[in-house]
Amino acid sequence: MSAVDTEVKSKLDFKVKIDKTAACQRHIIVTVPRAEIDRYFREAYSEIAPRADLPGFRQGKIPRKLLESRFKKTVADQVKSSLVMDSLQQITEGGDISPIAEPDMDYGAVDLPETGDFTFEFRIEVRPEFDSPKWEGLNLTKTEFSLTDEEVETQLLRTLQRVTPGEPWDGEASLGDRLLLEAEFSQNGRRISGFDEVLVTLRPELSLADCIIENFGELMSGASEGDKISTTVKVLETSLNEAVRGTQVDATFKVIEIRRVNVDALSGNVLEQIGFDNTEELRDFVRGELKRQAEYHQNQLLREQITKQLTSGADWELPSILVRRQAERELQRRVLEMRRNGFEDDQIRTVVNSMRRNIEEHTREALREHFVLEKIAEDLKIEPTEEQYDEEIKLIAEQSDATTRQIRAKLDRSGQMDALRNQIIERIVIDRIVDAAQVKTEQGESILKKEPKEFAVEFMVAPVSQSLPEAKYDDRPEDVADDKNPIKPT
Repeated sequence: MSAVDTEVKSKLDFKVKIDKTAACQRHIIVTVPRAEIDRYFREAYSEIAPRADLPGFRQGKIPRKLLESRFKKTVADQVKSSLVMDSLQQITEGGDISPIAEPDMDYGAVDLPETGDFTFEFRIEVRPEFDSPKWEGLNLTKTEFSLTDEEVETQLLRTLQRVTPGEPWDGEASLGDRLLLEAEFSQNGRRISGFDEVLVTLRPELSLADCIIENFGELMSGASEGDKISTTVKVLETSLNEAVRGTQVDATFKVIEIRRVNVDALSGNVLEQIGFDNTEELRDFVRGELKRQAEYHQNQLLREQITKQLTSGADWELPSILVRRQAERELQRRVLEMRRNGFEDDQIRTVVNSMRRNIEEHTREALREHFVLEKIAEDLKIEPTEEQYDEEIKLIAEQSDATTRQIRAKLDRSGQMDALRNQIIERIVIDRIVDAAQVKTEQGESILKKEPKEFAVEFMVAPVSQSLPEAKYDDRPEDVADDKNPIKPT
């Protein structure tokens, strides 16, 4: 364990001791001298004095001793909050650490003494410290994808199957049909979970977040409307619900309706409903989707080569709690990236389900990549512009049947703007590395994947309640403590 004693002198004078407890963890002890505490008290009472209102005294004319007696607790809470937040801000802005999470501190247990210095401590997760890797002159292979008219036609048919609801089918279900299903999952006679009226494309396998029904196509082929089909499924060993990992669960599927897409009978009304005037316009849209997906695959292959070379020595220990906290952000980043490149919801769900089955390992790898790419971005002083944010949001909106304003508002509400920022920065860094690399090209296989083996539903058979820790401190400028609005711990 190494310790660093530094004295930070800025608006607030204090001493800070930083202990490196792990590659991504720091234990920090802050000591604020009495003189600074007294200064903060004087400033706080000076703020209150002109506005304080007590019976028998004109506003602003209350004696200082009475003011201190009357507002002692309020001011003490405000001073404690200000000292904690100001010291945290100066520590993080001073460059001694690069935090990636809120401080882990028991704020309620922090006491502001009436005499003597003020000392408090906390733990915080930080980016690991390392030298920037040598990223110029890498040897890379760029895969080129050609796009044929036949591939466009094949994708056109798949697109129609995706965007049209299909016609009710009175016969027996077969692969490729759509089944409107209800499902119930139970164990030892006790219901665990279920879903109502989910539209599923009948494929050989059904992929759920924590299990795969490998014989789903065989199980449901030949079923008719109203049929109930029962089977058993095994919850994966990677399930977040430890109580049922690796156990068998009873599953019952009820067929509410069978639908089948008749491509040959596509009408003008259907085209209008999905937003196209004619099939040529739809064909152009499909071609554009395939081009973006080809670009995505090309960039992913380059990214894999780059990050493999740049992270070869990145063996930092990443605490499990950090990995779990960042897992959802990595899923968000991958979803945003795939959505802006025109992938279907079915394809995105398949990737998400696959990642969830081994989420910690996926996230560890993604964090190592992100730390290295962000380090290079800092060296190059790369920061997304507002125009780049707008372009990303526009592409996502085009794939989501929503306006750019709606998408931006949704990203802001859900806290995904950070994921979008990381996505933009990492793409810019990858482009810089490719420009400075020794690149050879090779011809790739068809951009079109074979008909998927599985259909993915984002549903957990064995759910477990999870919640990310809320931010403990908020540095928004409007959250300034005063006598009427003292800042309190969240």
